[in-house]
Amino acid sequence: MTETGSTVPRRQVGRLLRQLREQAGISLMAAASELEFSRARMYRIENGEVPVRKHDVIAMCSVYAAPGHMTEVLIGLAQESKAKGWWHAYGDVVPAWFELYVGMEQAASRLRSFAPSVIPGLLQSREYAECVFRRWHGDDEAAVENAVAVRLERQSLLSRRRPEAPRLDVIIDEGVLHRAIPDRLGMQKQLAYLVNASTRPNISVRVIPFAAGPHKAASSGQFTVLEFPAVGTASPEPTTIYCENLTGALYLDKLKEVETYQSIWAELETTALSQSDSDDLIAAIIEQSDGREETDGRPDRCHLAQEHS
Repeated sequence: MTETGSTVPRRQVGRLLRQLREQAGISLMAAASELEFSRARMYRIENGEVPVRKHDVIAMCSVYAAPGHMTEVLIGLAQESKAKGWWHAYGDVVPAWFELYVGMEQAASRLRSFAPSVIPGLLQSREYAECVFRRWHGDDEAAVENAVAVRLERQSLLSRRRPEAPRLDVIIDEGVLHRAIPDRLGMQKQLAYLVNASTRPNISVRVIPFAAGPHKAASSGQFTVLEFPAVGTASPEPTTIYCENLTGALYLDKLKEVETYQSIWAELETTALSQSDSDDLIAAIIEQSDGREETDGRPDRCHLAQEHS
């Protein structure tokens, strides 16, 4: 399962095993004792933090008196969870805490991303991505190139055929479009890329203009809403909210948390310009940049936040 990686089936195995245990009325400690597992191991399995071996799935399903068809589904998912995604080939370039997101991104059927400070990685041009990573890796050209390579490889999911490419809806604050990189032509290329991307049937890029004023999402920071298709006969992975910070990330999937972000997204959609008006605004900013003097291109003038997603 090289296209979707190991993280989503692993999380599904854990979620389904937890549901079976709870339906059987067995506590975590009682299950751990019966299976001769430690509490920590049970917790990691149910949270999708570790792959599960086939014979462990069979043993757990036996204790929970799971139906035969569910046992088969879990065995299949457990086998898929051992496959490694393409990003493992890049080693330390992909932080351990970000691997989960990359796997989930590859498996998602729809992605909705709010970008208040930097263009989302899935829509970054090479020049823009280089500026982002050079700010963090400095003169280590190998590290910059590897990080950019991962970013561009991630973008291939938007044009894949099997499985079907996900839907990507992006809402960008207008300030992001004015926060230029030192390479003036590179920034123009990035802006043009956004307009071109929005012509594709599975991509939408809309802008919240300065004139919209403060809105509910202004203090929320960047976030992505991931939705997933069903895998075989198993129920879909629950909708998950991804929120990133400098040292890690949060994955929110509780119903109330998801509903809160769904509400914020609804307001963003109401506040943002239409697709056509967004394209016109971006085109106007490109024209404005044509009249500016070319910057000197020094790397230390790249004032962009780190952004893995």
